Amino acid sequence: MRILVIGGGGREHALVWKLRQSPSVEKIFCAPGNGGISLDGECVQIDVEDTLSVVEFPESNRIDLTIVGPEAPLVEGLVDVLSARGMRVFGPRKEAAMLEGSKSFAKAVMERHGVPTGASRTFDDCDAAAAYLEKAGAPIVIKADGLAAGKGVFVAMSHEEASEALDSCLIAQRFGEAGTKVVVEEYLQGQEVSLLALTDGRIVLPMVPAQDYKRVYDGDQGPNTGGMGCYSPVPIVDEALAASIVHTVHEPTVTGLAEEGIEFIGVLYGGIILTAAGPRVLEFNVRFGDPETQVILPRMKGDLCELMLSVIERNLADYRIEWTDDVCITVVAASGGYPGGYETGKPISGLDAAAEVDGVTVFHAGTVREDDTFYTAGGRVLNVTALAPTFREARERAYEAISRIHFDGMHYRKDIAERVERN
Repeated sequence: MRILVIGGGGREHALVWKLRQSPSVEKIFCAPGNGGISLDGECVQIDVEDTLSVVEFPESNRIDLTIVGPEAPLVEGLVDVLSARGMRVFGPRKEAAMLEGSKSFAKAVMERHGVPTGASRTFDDCDAAAAYLEKAGAPIVIKADGLAAGKGVFVAMSHEEASEALDSCLIAQRFGEAGTKVVVEEYLQGQEVSLLALTDGRIVLPMVPAQDYKRVYDGDQGPNTGGMGCYSPVPIVDEALAASIVHTVHEPTVTGLAEEGIEFIGVLYGGIILTAAGPRVLEFNVRFGDPETQVILPRMKGDLCELMLSVIERNLADYRIEWTDDVCITVVAASGGYPGGYETGKPISGLDAAAEVDGVTVFHAGTVREDDTFYTAGGRVLNVTALAPTFREARERAYEAISRIHFDGMHYRKDIAERVERN
């Protein structure tokens, strides 16, 4: 099979890496890809925001399966366009992708179908939102309604912080169109877990849970990022709890959408918080998570390409995924200044030395390759990923490997999965 993967981050590198292991895969293209992906597949410079360019490539290059990695093309309806041309494509159509494209849409779906989530109100008027804040008090959560690259969520611990978040979205328009409407949500306490499930529109097949780290600094300090690290399995989520979450979150969402005439096919990512009152949905994503994918796929046995075909052919009923018992941890190496402003073009050294550590794979997130040298090209640059029998060994391997890597301004969290190792 000839496969096209849309995207160019660490998630896409992990997808390409796993797909390469499939005996049925002849060649993998990635648009636009990155430096590391260029070692595992052929990177093609297609403007993924130009739907016509994306459509022309699989038609002229005999692509058998297109996989859409990032959320933006899904929300823009790329799957609809490719499917209308008779192409096989993995990912939900535009109408279903609104679960991630609009937080207010997702909240309304959950309310209609009894999916547990925090109480919320939606506003497009700053004065009305401010009046609500006066009554609700703090702590409280302010979310830009649309896509904001993982940076449109404000956990406001004071009324002042909440007011600043509202002004940032509705007055300063920091997130453009994505922030012209906000969801004001109750503050929930508990550990967060990501539970991804594949679905063919009828059957829901869960993957293993993962837990990521959104804050930029150790001890969950500093601003939110796209994710600074992740691990799987999640000891606090046993099989019974995972099954319960799928039964109360994923299944009623997929079934409820189907009842409304919206078929969801692809990956439904539930961002779950484990409160004292039970699991609650913080957010839905409609694609593989990043960096969750980087710790889930190394634990997966079997053929990812075959699994994806089973999804789009609506044939998941008898499919089972097997998983290794090993622990997987990924640590993000980020550019100086991230998640704020940062410079790119910094040469990266030590990648070969890092890959020599037993059980380590380095997924590239924001790099370019020129000849044999890699350079930084994004905020999150590398996902240094380690697989081992225990949390202690996985942490030791990941941090030994990342200590061998250097680029100017590089920073990373030192406490990924530390809480689990202590326990």
